[in-house]
Amino acid sequence: MPANKFTVARDGAAGIGALEGAVVAIGNFDGVHRGHRAVIAAALKRARALGKPAAALTFEPHPRAFFQPQVPLFRLSGERAKLRLLAGTELDGAIVMNFDAALAGTTAEDFVVRILRERFKISGAAIGFDFHFGKSRLGSPAFLAAEGARLGFSVDIVPPLEDEGRPVSSGVIRTALSAGRVVEAAELLGAPWFVSGEVIHGEKRGRELGYPTLNLKLDEACGLKHGIYAVRAGIGAKRHDGVASFGRRPTFDNGAPLLEVFLFDFDGDLYGQQIDVAFIGWIRHEMRFDSIGDLKRHMDEDSVHARAALARSPGAFPELGTAGSA
Repeated sequence: MPANKFTVARDGAAGIGALEGAVVAIGNFDGVHRGHRAVIAAALKRARALGKPAAALTFEPHPRAFFQPQVPLFRLSGERAKLRLLAGTELDGAIVMNFDAALAGTTAEDFVVRILRERFKISGAAIGFDFHFGKSRLGSPAFLAAEGARLGFSVDIVPPLEDEGRPVSSGVIRTALSAGRVVEAAELLGAPWFVSGEVIHGEKRGRELGYPTLNLKLDEACGLKHGIYAVRAGIGAKRHDGVASFGRRPTFDNGAPLLEVFLFDFDGDLYGQQIDVAFIGWIRHEMRFDSIGDLKRHMDEDSVHARAALARSPGAFPELGTAGSA
């Protein structure tokens, strides 16, 4: 397998190709944060020692969305974003399992024997200390380690990771983002949190104010705090600094949440294109203004603060790869 090729295999396909026999890092990997990366590092170390490929074994949809479809889930990274983040690591690929009723009803024993060993023929596994699996989540790290020893594959259990007393977990990162604490989220993730979306047409109000924006509609379950942020956008391989508003535009229509991004020193038509937006710094809460002039003055101030925040984090952007298919 070429060193720069990241393969995505679906377990419903005929096989997993070059990822067969891999050492797998197993998890949901929502956000691919530093805790996840510790599990990935353990899988990579074991794979190199064995001369085997290393892959992530992950699940879609997120199991919580399967078990509680009526409860909105603020995902740090949807499937496409997660695979791009995984492709930005040194892994050789990812195996995506469909989390459905059949998988949810699979016993821990059958998951290990029939899926990991017989179907994927894994050479080893790396998991977090709190990873549970199988019907009713009865499979524990200790159980997987014992089964691995019985069946002839290694199991590395990665201990919890903390950052200045804070556990590094997807839940803690969601809480930080819901409060607008994007710098804290970036520390736990290991890189700025980002979203991707298609640039859509808006009301063109920004253009009239001298701040033409790129508008993106985010997932309805996005829990990011409404407010003004310093951002860095990825347009293809190029990066552009800017300032963004995420919210309901209370001065105008108080409508559905929208991400509006103004890029500094940029002029171009990007309608219909996919762009990435990384959140570098928090500036202020979303506000309603009594006049357009007052709004314009605050936008000018926001731009100054955004430039300063971006200058403190030169080049900060998530490492994203290209996820191919098996």
